[in-house]
Amino acid sequence: MLLAILVIQLGAAIATHLFATLGPDGTVAIRVLISALLLLAINRISFSCLSDSLMSQWKLVVPYGLCMAVMNLFFYMAIARIPLGAAVAFEFIGPLSVAAFTSKNSRQLIWVALAAIGIFLLSPLSGADLDTLGVVFALLAGAGWALFILLSKQVSTRITGNTGLTLGMLVAAFALLPFAIPVLPALFSSPAVIMLALGVAVLSTTLPFTLEYEALKKLPARNYGVLVSLEPAAAALVGAALLGERLGVNGIVAVVCVVAASIGISLQQKE
Repeated sequence: MLLAILVIQLGAAIATHLFATLGPDGTVAIRVLISALLLLAINRISFSCLSDSLMSQWKLVVPYGLCMAVMNLFFYMAIARIPLGAAVAFEFIGPLSVAAFTSKNSRQLIWVALAAIGIFLLSPLSGADLDTLGVVFALLAGAGWALFILLSKQVSTRITGNTGLTLGMLVAAFALLPFAIPVLPALFSSPAVIMLALGVAVLSTTLPFTLEYEALKKLPARNYGVLVSLEPAAAALVGAALLGERLGVNGIVAVVCVVAASIGISLQQKE
């Protein structure tokens, strides 16, 4: 699970090196497209199975895939403007809110308040030197992530195996095609660009999905939640080590608040 968290952030850090060539929107579109093709190849799902599932569950699958597209698009647009650690902290408010507000334990609102303090410390309202539009993009990515989580539960119960995830990724890839098509000449202009794009897709989707799938077989839901809560901290460390990003004292305190809030909520969840 820890390795999955690490490779996701490594994929995001590597993706920033493609922004100059493909742009953040083009980079995420190519990444999602490659990821969809990789999922198809790995899961070996027949066309008839995909089409039958899509026809019977399109009212669920299409919004699911669109949420996936929104989540990824706005996150990449965010990390083009603000540090990776800050972007993940802002984005993480989405799943954290879902965990808190779907719980019957009112004490979890305390953890939401702690996360809100962290978000405030990172926001321009506290004097933080972050691009306002980048912050908005990260929050929109968080909203997409929250909806994605809610829809994932329904997809997993109505569509067997990995068919639902694969269909969702295909819908996301189709939705992002308008951003992918214009950058195809730039993508194929250099073997290095192609290799970077493939690496981003593997690190951001294929490898972490495989690792998380194996982790979920062995970890209770609460332990899984605690480990996932480390993502903002991992993002801050990767951003500092690979991209030279610095959040400052306020930023570090903010990330700690978000991580602590998420761990607190996870520990109060029932097994």
